[in-house]
Amino acid sequence: MRKLVATLAAITLVAAFATGVSSCGSSSGKEGGTLTGSFASFPDYLDPQLTYTAEGWTALYETYIPLLTYKRAGGTEGSKVVPGLAKAMPKISNGEKTYELDLQKGLEYSDGTPIKASDFESTIKRLFDINSPGTPFYTDIVGAEKYAESGNGDIAGIKTNDKTGHIEIDLLRPRGTFTFELGLLFVAPLPPGTPAKNQTATPIPASGPYEITKSEPGRGWEYERNPAWTKSNGPLIDEVPDGHVDKIDLTVVRNDSTQVNEVEQGRTDWMQTNPPADRYADVKAKYEGSQFREEPTVSTYYFFMNTTRPPFDDVKVRQAVNYAINGDAMERIYSGQLESGHQVLPATMPGHKTFDLYPYDMEKAKQLIAEANPSDRDITVFTDNESPNDEAGAYYQDVLNKLGFNAKLKTLNADNYFAIIGNLSTPDLDTGWTDWYDDYPHPNDFFQPLLETESILPTNNTNVAQYSNPSFDKKLAQLREEQLGPKQEAAYAELDREVMEDAPWVPYGNKTVATFVSEEIDLEAVIFNPTFGQDLASFQFK
Repeated sequence: MRKLVATLAAITLVAAFATGVSSCGSSSGKEGGTLTGSFASFPDYLDPQLTYTAEGWTALYETYIPLLTYKRAGGTEGSKVVPGLAKAMPKISNGEKTYELDLQKGLEYSDGTPIKASDFESTIKRLFDINSPGTPFYTDIVGAEKYAESGNGDIAGIKTNDKTGHIEIDLLRPRGTFTFELGLLFVAPLPPGTPAKNQTATPIPASGPYEITKSEPGRGWEYERNPAWTKSNGPLIDEVPDGHVDKIDLTVVRNDSTQVNEVEQGRTDWMQTNPPADRYADVKAKYEGSQFREEPTVSTYYFFMNTTRPPFDDVKVRQAVNYAINGDAMERIYSGQLESGHQVLPATMPGHKTFDLYPYDMEKAKQLIAEANPSDRDITVFTDNESPNDEAGAYYQDVLNKLGFNAKLKTLNADNYFAIIGNLSTPDLDTGWTDWYDDYPHPNDFFQPLLETESILPTNNTNVAQYSNPSFDKKLAQLREEQLGPKQEAAYAELDREVMEDAPWVPYGNKTVATFVSEEIDLEAVIFNPTFGQDLASFQFK
Protein backbone atom coordinates (compact mmCIF):
# COMPACT_ATOMS: atom_id res chain seq x y z
CA MET A 1 0.00 0.00 0.00
CA ARG A 2 1.31 3.41 -0.87
CA LYS A 3 1.57 5.98 1.85
CA LEU A 4 1.38 9.38 1.59
CA VAL A 5 19.97 5.93 12.13
CA ALA A 6 22.42 3.88 13.98
CA THR A 7 22.40 0.07 14.26
CA LEU A 8 21.03 0.31 17.79
CA ALA A 9 18.12 2.35 16.52
CA ALA A 10 17.40 -0.29 13.90
CA ILE A 11 17.39 -3.04 16.53
CA THR A 12 15.05 -0.99 18.70
CA LEU A 13 12.67 -0.45 15.77
CA VAL A 14 12.48 -4.13 14.93
CA ALA A 15 11.98 -5.06 18.57
CA ALA A 16 9.20 -2.51 18.94
CA PHE A 17 7.37 -3.98 15.96
CA ALA A 18 7.88 -7.53 17.17
CA THR A 19 6.47 -6.88 20.62
CA GLY A 20 3.64 -4.68 19.47
CA VAL A 21 4.36 -1.79 21.82
CA SER A 22 1.81 0.40 20.11
CA SER A 23 -1.14 -1.80 20.97
CA CYS A 24 -3.97 -0.09 22.77
CA GLY A 25 -3.83 -0.20 26.55
CA SER A 26 -6.78 -0.23 28.89
CA SER A 27 -8.40 3.15 29.30
CA SER A 28 -11.01 4.68 31.53
CA GLY A 29 -11.40 7.87 29.54
CA LYS A 30 -14.56 9.66 28.48
CA GLU A 31 -17.07 8.30 26.00
CA GLY A 32 -18.54 10.54 23.32
CA GLY A 33 -17.48 13.87 21.89
CA THR A 34 -16.19 14.89 18.46
CA LEU A 35 -12.68 13.95 17.40
CA THR A 36 -11.04 16.54 15.13
CA GLY A 37 -8.07 15.70 12.96
CA SER A 38 -6.07 16.96 10.02
CA PHE A 39 -4.55 15.32 6.96
CA ALA A 40 -1.97 17.01 4.72
CA SER A 41 -3.80 15.73 1.65
CA PHE A 42 -7.21 14.33 0.84
CA PRO A 43 -7.16 10.52 0.40
CA ASP A 44 -6.76 9.28 -3.15
CA TYR A 45 -10.32 7.93 -2.84
CA LEU A 46 -12.95 7.40 -0.15
CA ASP A 47 -14.14 4.37 -2.11
CA PRO A 48 -12.93 1.13 -0.47
CA GLN A 49 -12.35 -0.58 -3.80
CA LEU A 50 -10.22 2.22 -5.22
CA THR A 51 -8.19 3.62 -2.33
CA TYR A 52 -4.65 2.31 -2.04
CA THR A 53 -2.91 4.87 0.18
CA ALA A 54 -2.30 5.23 3.89
CA GLU A 55 -4.71 8.14 4.07
CA GLY A 56 -7.50 6.16 2.43
CA TRP A 57 -7.00 2.99 4.44
CA THR A 58 -6.85 4.90 7.71
CA ALA A 59 -10.02 6.75 6.73
CA LEU A 60 -12.02 3.60 5.88
CA TYR A 61 -10.70 0.98 8.33
CA GLU A 62 -13.66 1.40 10.70
CA THR A 63 -16.20 2.15 7.97
CA TYR A 64 -16.20 -0.91 5.69
CA ILE A 65 -15.69 -4.37 7.22
CA PRO A 66 -14.67 -7.33 5.00
CA LEU A 67 -15.64 -10.96 5.66
CA LEU A 68 -12.33 -11.20 7.49
CA THR A 69 -10.52 -8.25 9.00
CA TYR A 70 -7.29 -7.29 10.71
CA LYS A 71 -7.13 -7.35 14.50
CA ARG A 72 -7.56 -3.95 16.16
CA ALA A 73 -4.09 -3.94 17.71
CA GLY A 74 -0.57 -2.70 17.11
CA GLY A 75 2.60 -4.57 16.25
CA THR A 76 2.46 -8.19 15.14
CA GLU A 77 -0.96 -8.63 16.80
CA GLY A 78 -2.38 -6.11 14.35
CA SER A 79 -1.24 -8.25 11.42
CA LYS A 80 -3.45 -11.16 12.47
CA VAL A 81 -6.52 -11.87 10.35
CA VAL A 82 -9.71 -12.43 12.38
CA PRO A 83 -13.41 -12.83 11.53
CA GLY A 84 -15.14 -9.67 10.35
CA LEU A 85 -18.62 -10.01 8.82
CA ALA A 86 -18.06 -13.77 8.74
CA LYS A 87 -18.89 -15.92 11.76
CA ALA A 88 -15.49 -17.60 11.81
CA MET A 89 -12.26 -18.05 9.88
CA PRO A 90 -12.70 -19.89 6.58
CA LYS A 91 -12.76 -23.65 6.21
CA ILE A 92 -10.06 -24.43 3.64
CA SER A 93 -10.21 -27.66 1.61
CA ASN A 94 -9.67 -29.13 -1.86
CA GLY A 95 -5.90 -28.83 -1.70
CA GLU A 96 -6.15 -25.29 -0.32
CA LYS A 97 -8.20 -24.15 -3.32
CA THR A 98 -11.65 -23.90 -1.69
CA TYR A 99 -12.56 -21.39 1.04
CA GLU A 100 -15.91 -21.58 2.82
CA LEU A 101 -17.31 -18.90 5.12
CA ASP A 102 -20.66 -18.12 6.70
CA LEU A 103 -21.95 -14.57 6.96
CA GLN A 104 -23.34 -13.45 10.31
CA LYS A 105 -27.14 -13.33 10.15
CA GLY A 106 -28.98 -10.05 10.63
CA LEU A 107 -26.27 -7.63 9.44
CA GLU A 108 -27.21 -4.33 7.79
CA TYR A 109 -25.57 -1.46 5.95
CA SER A 110 -25.94 2.03 7.40
CA ASP A 111 -28.92 2.77 5.13
CA GLY A 112 -30.81 -0.24 6.53
CA THR A 113 -30.19 -2.53 3.54
CA PRO A 114 -29.59 -6.14 4.68
CA ILE A 115 -26.08 -7.49 4.09
CA LYS A 116 -26.40 -10.71 2.08
CA ALA A 117 -23.97 -13.44 1.08
CA SER A 118 -24.50 -12.59 -2.60
CA ASP A 119 -23.14 -9.10 -1.94
CA PHE A 120 -19.69 -10.66 -1.88
CA GLU A 121 -19.95 -11.73 -5.53
CA SER A 122 -21.39 -8.38 -6.65
CA THR A 123 -18.55 -6.66 -4.78
CA ILE A 124 -15.93 -8.77 -6.56
CA LYS A 125 -17.61 -7.92 -9.87
CA ARG A 126 -17.50 -4.22 -9.08
CA LEU A 127 -13.81 -4.61 -8.23
CA PHE A 128 -13.13 -5.60 -11.82
CA ASP A 129 -15.71 -3.23 -13.31
CA ILE A 130 -13.93 -0.18 -11.87
CA ASN A 131 -10.40 -1.47 -12.63
CA SER A 132 -9.45 -1.49 -8.95
CA PRO A 133 -5.72 -1.64 -8.13
CA GLY A 134 -6.64 -4.62 -5.92
CA THR A 135 -7.74 -6.84 -8.82
CA PRO A 136 -4.46 -8.83 -9.07
CA PHE A 137 -5.10 -10.27 -5.61
CA TYR A 138 -8.35 -11.91 -6.77
CA THR A 139 -7.73 -13.09 -10.35
CA ASP A 140 -7.06 -16.60 -9.03
CA ILE A 141 -10.78 -16.97 -8.25
CA VAL A 142 -12.23 -19.36 -10.82
CA GLY A 143 -13.99 -17.33 -13.51
CA ALA A 144 -12.67 -13.96 -12.32
CA GLU A 145 -10.48 -13.32 -15.36
CA LYS A 146 -13.29 -14.35 -17.69
CA TYR A 147 -15.59 -11.87 -15.98
CA ALA A 148 -12.90 -9.17 -16.11
CA GLU A 149 -12.66 -9.63 -19.89
CA SER A 150 -16.40 -9.72 -20.62
CA GLY A 151 -17.97 -7.76 -17.77
CA ASN A 152 -20.95 -10.12 -18.00
CA GLY A 153 -22.31 -13.19 -16.25
CA ASP A 154 -21.45 -14.78 -12.95
CA ILE A 155 -18.07 -15.60 -11.47
CA ALA A 156 -18.10 -19.40 -11.44
CA GLY A 157 -15.77 -19.68 -8.46
CA ILE A 158 -18.11 -17.81 -6.09
CA LYS A 159 -21.20 -19.62 -4.84
CA THR A 160 -23.47 -17.96 -2.29
CA ASN A 161 -26.68 -18.75 -0.42
CA ASP A 162 -28.53 -15.72 0.91
CA LYS A 163 -30.82 -17.87 3.04
CA THR A 164 -28.03 -19.57 4.97
CA GLY A 165 -25.33 -16.92 4.52
CA HIS A 166 -22.92 -19.51 3.09
CA ILE A 167 -20.14 -18.33 0.77
CA GLU A 168 -17.85 -20.69 -1.13
CA ILE A 169 -14.83 -19.44 -3.07
CA ASP A 170 -12.94 -21.73 -5.46
CA LEU A 171 -9.45 -20.83 -6.65
CA LEU A 172 -7.66 -21.98 -9.78
CA ARG A 173 -4.60 -22.90 -7.72
CA PRO A 174 -3.53 -22.78 -4.08
CA ARG A 175 -2.76 -19.25 -2.91
CA GLY A 176 -0.93 -19.01 0.40
CA THR A 177 -1.81 -15.32 0.76
CA PHE A 178 -5.56 -15.55 0.19
CA THR A 179 -6.67 -15.43 3.83
CA PHE A 180 -4.78 -12.14 4.21
CA GLU A 181 -6.34 -10.79 1.03
CA LEU A 182 -9.88 -11.59 2.20
CA GLY A 183 -9.24 -9.07 4.99
CA LEU A 184 -8.45 -6.13 2.70
CA LEU A 185 -10.83 -3.22 2.07
CA PHE A 186 -10.99 -4.10 -1.63
CA VAL A 187 -13.46 -6.93 -0.88
CA ALA A 188 -15.49 -5.46 1.97
CA PRO A 189 -19.09 -6.23 0.90
CA LEU A 190 -20.99 -3.26 -0.53
CA PRO A 191 -24.72 -2.86 -1.22
CA PRO A 192 -25.81 -4.44 -4.52
CA GLY A 193 -26.20 -1.84 -7.22
CA THR A 194 -23.37 0.36 -5.92
CA PRO A 195 -22.33 2.32 -9.05
CA ALA A 196 -19.16 1.07 -10.72
CA LYS A 197 -17.51 4.47 -10.51
CA ASN A 198 -15.67 6.45 -7.89
CA GLN A 199 -17.97 7.19 -4.93
CA THR A 200 -15.67 9.52 -2.99
CA ALA A 201 -18.10 12.43 -3.12
CA THR A 202 -21.12 10.20 -2.41
CA PRO A 203 -20.07 7.81 0.35
CA ILE A 204 -21.23 4.20 0.05
CA PRO A 205 -23.40 2.92 2.95
CA ALA A 206 -21.14 1.50 5.65
CA SER A 207 -20.96 -1.77 7.56
CA GLY A 208 -18.57 -0.70 10.34
CA PRO A 209 -19.01 1.30 13.56
CA TYR A 210 -18.80 4.63 11.71
CA GLU A 211 -20.29 5.96 8.50
CA ILE A 212 -19.07 8.89 6.42
CA THR A 213 -21.89 11.45 6.45
CA LYS A 214 -20.22 14.26 4.52
CA SER A 215 -17.42 14.33 1.96
CA GLU A 216 -15.93 17.42 0.34
CA PRO A 217 -13.09 16.16 -1.85
CA GLY A 218 -9.97 18.22 -1.37
CA ARG A 219 -11.28 19.80 1.85
CA GLY A 220 -12.40 17.21 4.39
CA TRP A 221 -14.96 14.64 5.49
CA GLU A 222 -17.04 13.71 8.55
CA TYR A 223 -18.28 10.60 10.33
CA GLU A 224 -21.06 9.73 12.72
CA ARG A 225 -21.86 6.47 14.47
CA ASN A 226 -23.43 3.95 12.10
CA PRO A 227 -27.01 3.33 13.33
CA ALA A 228 -26.88 -0.20 11.92
CA TRP A 229 -23.84 -0.94 14.05
CA THR A 230 -25.66 -0.22 17.28
CA LYS A 231 -28.80 -2.00 16.10
CA SER A 232 -27.39 -5.18 14.58
CA ASN A 233 -23.75 -5.35 13.46
CA GLY A 234 -21.93 -4.43 16.65
CA PRO A 235 -23.38 -7.17 18.87
CA LEU A 236 -22.51 -9.78 16.21
CA ILE A 237 -18.95 -8.73 15.34
CA ASP A 238 -16.70 -9.42 18.31
CA GLU A 239 -13.37 -8.37 16.80
CA VAL A 240 -14.35 -4.78 15.93
CA PRO A 241 -14.93 -2.39 18.88
CA ASP A 242 -17.74 0.15 18.96
CA GLY A 243 -15.47 3.19 19.12
CA HIS A 244 -15.41 5.90 21.79
CA VAL A 245 -16.28 9.19 20.09
CA ASP A 246 -19.67 10.01 18.57
CA LYS A 247 -18.43 12.09 15.65
CA ILE A 248 -15.19 12.56 13.72
CA ASP A 249 -14.36 15.68 11.70
CA LEU A 250 -11.27 15.47 9.47
CA THR A 251 -9.91 18.45 7.55
CA VAL A 252 -7.20 18.86 4.93
CA VAL A 253 -4.52 21.29 6.11
CA ARG A 254 -1.78 21.63 3.50
CA ASN A 255 0.85 23.17 5.77
CA ASP A 256 2.40 20.56 8.07
CA SER A 257 3.74 23.19 10.44
CA THR A 258 0.24 24.65 10.80
CA GLN A 259 -1.01 21.19 11.71
CA VAL A 260 1.58 20.98 14.49
CA ASN A 261 0.58 24.41 15.81
CA GLU A 262 -3.10 23.45 15.90
CA VAL A 263 -2.42 20.23 17.83
CA GLU A 264 -0.19 22.07 20.30
CA GLN A 265 -2.89 24.70 20.83
CA GLY A 266 -5.63 22.09 21.24
CA ARG A 267 -7.53 23.35 18.20
CA THR A 268 -7.11 19.91 16.58
CA ASP A 269 -6.99 16.59 18.41
CA TRP A 270 -4.70 14.70 16.03
CA MET A 271 -2.65 15.07 12.85
CA GLN A 272 -2.35 12.08 10.53
CA THR A 273 0.78 13.48 8.88
CA ASN A 274 4.22 13.41 10.46
CA PRO A 275 5.45 16.74 11.82
CA PRO A 276 7.59 18.42 9.14
CA ALA A 277 11.26 17.53 9.01
CA ASP A 278 12.40 20.89 10.39
CA ARG A 279 10.20 20.50 13.50
CA TYR A 280 10.20 16.74 14.00
CA ALA A 281 13.05 16.57 16.51
CA ASP A 282 11.64 19.41 18.62
CA VAL A 283 8.14 17.90 18.73
CA LYS A 284 9.57 14.52 19.67
CA ALA A 285 11.74 15.97 22.44
CA LYS A 286 8.90 18.03 23.93
CA TYR A 287 5.97 15.60 23.73
CA GLU A 288 7.31 12.04 23.52
CA GLY A 289 5.42 9.74 25.86
CA SER A 290 2.61 12.18 26.62
CA GLN A 291 1.36 13.37 23.22
CA PHE A 292 3.88 11.92 20.74
CA ARG A 293 4.88 8.38 19.86
CA GLU A 294 6.98 6.94 17.03
CA GLU A 295 5.46 3.96 15.24
CA PRO A 296 7.50 1.30 13.41
CA THR A 297 6.32 0.46 9.91
CA VAL A 298 6.93 -2.19 7.28
CA SER A 299 7.70 0.11 4.38
CA THR A 300 10.02 0.79 1.46
CA TYR A 301 10.61 4.25 0.00
CA TYR A 302 12.02 4.30 -3.50
CA PHE A 303 12.42 6.02 -6.84
CA PHE A 304 10.86 4.13 -9.74
CA MET A 305 12.27 4.10 -13.25
CA ASN A 306 10.10 3.43 -16.31
CA THR A 307 11.72 0.31 -17.75
CA THR A 308 9.73 0.47 -21.00
CA ARG A 309 11.31 3.61 -22.46
CA PRO A 310 14.74 5.29 -22.82
CA PRO A 311 16.90 5.90 -20.95
CA PHE A 312 15.67 3.51 -18.24
CA ASP A 313 15.08 0.58 -20.59
CA ASP A 314 18.85 0.06 -20.28
CA VAL A 315 19.82 -1.88 -17.16
CA LYS A 316 23.20 -0.12 -16.99
CA VAL A 317 21.46 3.24 -16.66
CA ARG A 318 19.23 1.89 -13.89
CA GLN A 319 22.21 0.41 -12.06
CA ALA A 320 24.09 3.68 -12.42
CA VAL A 321 21.27 5.61 -10.76
CA ASN A 322 21.31 3.13 -7.87
CA TYR A 323 25.03 3.74 -7.32
CA ALA A 324 24.48 7.51 -7.44
CA ILE A 325 21.95 7.78 -4.58
CA ASN A 326 23.60 8.48 -1.23
CA GLY A 327 21.77 6.75 1.63
CA ASP A 328 23.25 9.13 4.20
CA ALA A 329 21.83 12.07 2.26
CA MET A 330 18.40 10.46 2.24
CA GLU A 331 18.53 9.96 6.02
CA ARG A 332 19.35 13.66 6.44
CA ILE A 333 16.44 14.68 4.21
CA TYR A 334 14.06 12.63 6.37
CA SER A 335 15.51 14.04 9.64
CA GLY A 336 15.85 10.76 11.50
CA GLN A 337 12.52 9.32 10.32
CA LEU A 338 14.20 7.01 7.78
CA GLU A 339 16.71 4.19 8.02
CA SER A 340 18.68 3.77 4.83
CA GLY A 341 18.14 0.53 2.91
CA HIS A 342 18.76 -0.59 -0.66
CA GLN A 343 16.44 -3.49 -1.44
CA VAL A 344 12.77 -4.29 -2.05
CA LEU A 345 11.88 -6.17 1.15
CA PRO A 346 12.01 -4.07 4.35
CA ALA A 347 13.85 -5.36 7.41
CA THR A 348 10.80 -6.58 9.35
CA MET A 349 9.23 -8.46 6.43
CA PRO A 350 9.60 -12.29 6.36
CA GLY A 351 12.13 -13.18 3.67
CA HIS A 352 14.30 -10.12 4.22
CA LYS A 353 18.04 -10.78 4.03
CA THR A 354 20.19 -7.68 4.16
CA PHE A 355 22.39 -6.92 1.15
CA ASP A 356 23.45 -3.86 -0.84
CA LEU A 357 24.42 -4.34 -4.47
CA TYR A 358 24.93 -0.61 -4.98
CA PRO A 359 26.99 1.11 -2.27
CA TYR A 360 27.25 4.82 -2.95
CA ASP A 361 29.80 5.34 -5.73
CA MET A 362 29.31 8.33 -8.02
CA GLU A 363 32.37 7.49 -10.12
CA LYS A 364 31.04 3.99 -10.78
CA ALA A 365 27.68 5.52 -11.69
CA LYS A 366 29.25 7.91 -14.20
CA GLN A 367 31.29 5.05 -15.70
CA LEU A 368 28.11 3.01 -16.30
CA ILE A 369 26.38 6.00 -17.88
CA ALA A 370 29.35 6.46 -20.20
CA GLU A 371 29.18 2.79 -21.20
CA ALA A 372 25.43 2.99 -21.82
CA ASN A 373 25.69 6.36 -23.59
CA PRO A 374 21.89 6.92 -23.58
CA SER A 375 20.63 8.88 -26.56
CA ASP A 376 17.67 10.31 -24.63
CA ARG A 377 18.82 12.40 -21.68
CA ASP A 378 15.68 14.47 -21.14
CA ILE A 379 13.95 13.16 -18.02
CA THR A 380 10.87 14.21 -16.06
CA VAL A 381 11.07 13.46 -12.33
CA PHE A 382 7.74 13.16 -10.50
CA THR A 383 7.19 13.80 -6.80
CA ASP A 384 4.41 15.09 -4.56
CA ASN A 385 4.24 18.34 -2.60
CA GLU A 386 4.35 16.87 0.91
CA SER A 387 7.51 17.28 2.97
CA PRO A 388 9.99 15.62 2.83
CA ASN A 389 8.93 13.82 -0.36
CA ASP A 390 9.33 17.07 -2.28
CA GLU A 391 12.88 17.46 -0.94
CA ALA A 392 13.64 13.84 -1.87
CA GLY A 393 12.43 14.51 -5.42
CA ALA A 394 14.59 17.64 -5.68
CA TYR A 395 17.63 15.69 -4.47
CA TYR A 396 16.93 12.97 -7.04
CA GLN A 397 16.65 15.56 -9.82
CA ASP A 398 20.04 16.99 -8.82
CA VAL A 399 21.66 13.53 -8.84
CA LEU A 400 20.35 12.81 -12.34
CA ASN A 401 21.68 16.12 -13.60
CA LYS A 402 25.10 15.32 -12.12
CA LEU A 403 24.99 12.07 -14.13
CA GLY A 404 24.61 14.11 -17.31
CA PHE A 405 20.84 14.09 -17.75
CA ASN A 406 18.56 17.05 -18.30
CA ALA A 407 16.15 16.31 -15.47
CA LYS A 408 13.09 18.47 -14.82
CA LEU A 409 11.11 18.19 -11.58
CA LYS A 410 7.33 17.88 -11.75
CA THR A 411 5.78 18.34 -8.29
CA LEU A 412 2.13 17.31 -8.03
CA ASN A 413 -0.56 17.78 -5.40
CA ALA A 414 -0.49 14.83 -3.03
CA ASP A 415 -4.29 14.44 -3.30
CA ASN A 416 -4.02 12.91 -6.77
CA TYR A 417 -0.33 12.06 -7.04
CA PHE A 418 -0.71 8.28 -7.10
CA ALA A 419 -3.66 8.47 -9.49
CA ILE A 420 -1.49 10.42 -11.93
CA ILE A 421 1.65 8.28 -11.75
CA GLY A 422 -0.61 5.21 -11.84
CA ASN A 423 -2.13 6.24 -15.18
CA LEU A 424 -0.16 4.90 -18.15
CA SER A 425 -1.39 7.76 -20.33
CA THR A 426 0.33 10.38 -18.16
CA PRO A 427 2.85 12.19 -20.41
CA ASP A 428 6.59 11.98 -19.71
CA LEU A 429 6.20 9.36 -16.98
CA ASP A 430 9.93 8.64 -16.76
CA THR A 431 10.83 8.34 -13.10
CA GLY A 432 9.93 9.62 -9.67
CA TRP A 433 9.33 9.19 -5.97
CA THR A 434 6.96 6.65 -4.43
CA ASP A 435 6.62 4.36 -1.42
CA TRP A 436 4.95 1.15 -0.27
CA TYR A 437 3.63 -0.01 3.11
CA ASP A 438 2.58 -3.59 3.69
CA ASP A 439 -0.97 -4.75 3.01
CA TYR A 440 -0.27 -7.94 4.93
CA PRO A 441 2.79 -9.60 6.53
CA HIS A 442 3.91 -11.63 3.53
CA PRO A 443 6.70 -10.87 1.02
CA ASN A 444 4.34 -11.43 -1.90
CA ASP A 445 2.81 -8.06 -1.05
CA PHE A 446 6.04 -6.27 -1.98
CA PHE A 447 6.40 -8.22 -5.23
CA GLN A 448 3.04 -8.98 -6.84
CA PRO A 449 1.40 -5.51 -6.80
CA LEU A 450 4.64 -3.67 -7.53
CA LEU A 451 6.67 -5.83 -9.91
CA GLU A 452 4.55 -8.57 -11.53
CA THR A 453 3.59 -8.09 -15.16
CA GLU A 454 -0.09 -8.77 -14.40
CA SER A 455 -0.13 -5.74 -12.08
CA ILE A 456 0.56 -3.30 -14.91
CA LEU A 457 -2.85 -1.65 -15.35
CA PRO A 458 -3.92 1.27 -17.58
CA THR A 459 -5.21 3.16 -14.55
CA ASN A 460 -4.66 2.65 -10.80
CA ASN A 461 -1.39 1.01 -11.76
CA THR A 462 0.86 -0.02 -8.87
CA ASN A 463 3.71 -1.42 -10.99
CA VAL A 464 4.85 2.11 -11.79
CA ALA A 465 8.23 0.93 -13.14
CA GLN A 466 6.16 -1.13 -15.64
CA TYR A 467 8.60 -3.92 -14.90
CA SER A 468 7.96 -7.15 -16.81
CA ASN A 469 10.17 -10.20 -16.35
CA PRO A 470 8.63 -13.59 -17.29
CA SER A 471 11.19 -15.53 -15.25
CA PHE A 472 10.42 -13.45 -12.15
CA ASP A 473 6.66 -13.80 -12.74
CA LYS A 474 6.95 -17.59 -12.95
CA LYS A 475 8.99 -17.91 -9.76
CA LEU A 476 6.66 -15.58 -7.86
CA ALA A 477 3.53 -17.45 -8.99
CA GLN A 478 5.02 -20.75 -7.85
CA LEU A 479 6.02 -19.34 -4.48
CA ARG A 480 2.56 -17.85 -3.96
CA GLU A 481 0.97 -21.30 -4.13
CA GLU A 482 2.91 -22.40 -1.05
CA GLN A 483 2.51 -21.59 2.62
CA LEU A 484 5.26 -19.38 3.98
CA GLY A 485 8.13 -21.18 5.72
CA PRO A 486 11.94 -21.08 5.92
CA LYS A 487 12.37 -22.52 2.42
CA GLN A 488 9.96 -20.01 0.91
CA GLU A 489 11.48 -17.11 2.84
CA ALA A 490 14.90 -17.99 1.42
CA ALA A 491 13.41 -18.07 -2.09
CA TYR A 492 11.81 -14.63 -1.59
CA ALA A 493 15.17 -13.30 -0.39
CA GLU A 494 16.74 -14.56 -3.62
CA LEU A 495 13.96 -12.91 -5.64
CA ASP A 496 14.77 -9.65 -3.86
CA ARG A 497 18.38 -9.89 -5.02
CA GLU A 498 17.37 -10.85 -8.58
CA VAL A 499 15.09 -7.83 -8.85
CA MET A 500 17.77 -5.48 -7.59
CA GLU A 501 20.26 -6.89 -10.10
CA ASP A 502 17.76 -5.80 -12.76
CA ALA A 503 17.31 -2.50 -10.85
CA PRO A 504 13.84 -1.21 -11.84
CA TRP A 505 13.84 0.82 -8.60
CA VAL A 506 16.19 2.81 -6.42
CA PRO A 507 15.04 1.78 -2.92
CA TYR A 508 16.49 4.13 -0.31
CA GLY A 509 15.00 3.28 3.07
CA ASN A 510 12.31 2.30 5.54
CA LYS A 511 10.40 4.96 7.48
CA THR A 512 8.84 5.47 10.89
CA VAL A 513 5.62 7.42 11.35
CA ALA A 514 4.42 9.49 14.28
CA THR A 515 1.26 9.62 16.35
CA PHE A 516 0.90 13.20 17.61
CA VAL A 517 -2.23 14.17 19.57
CA SER A 518 -3.46 17.05 21.70
CA GLU A 519 -3.24 16.92 25.48
CA GLU A 520 -6.97 16.09 25.57
CA ILE A 521 -6.45 12.68 23.92
CA ASP A 522 -5.40 9.52 25.76
CA LEU A 523 -2.28 8.60 23.77
CA GLU A 524 -2.01 5.16 25.39
CA ALA A 525 -5.45 4.23 24.07
CA VAL A 526 -4.61 5.04 20.44
CA ILE A 527 -3.96 1.92 18.36
CA PHE A 528 -1.52 2.11 15.47
CA ASN A 529 -2.23 -0.85 13.21
CA PRO A 530 0.75 -1.80 10.99
CA THR A 531 -1.47 -1.94 7.89
CA PHE A 532 -4.20 0.63 8.54
CA GLY A 533 -2.42 3.23 10.67
CA GLN A 534 -4.12 5.01 13.54
CA ASP A 535 -7.43 3.31 14.37
CA LEU A 536 -10.07 6.05 14.56
CA ALA A 537 -12.28 3.93 16.82
CA SER A 538 -9.53 3.80 19.45
CA PHE A 539 -9.28 7.57 20.01
CA GLN A 540 -10.68 8.63 23.36
CA PHE A 541 -10.76 11.85 25.35
CA LYS A 542 -9.19 11.79 28.82
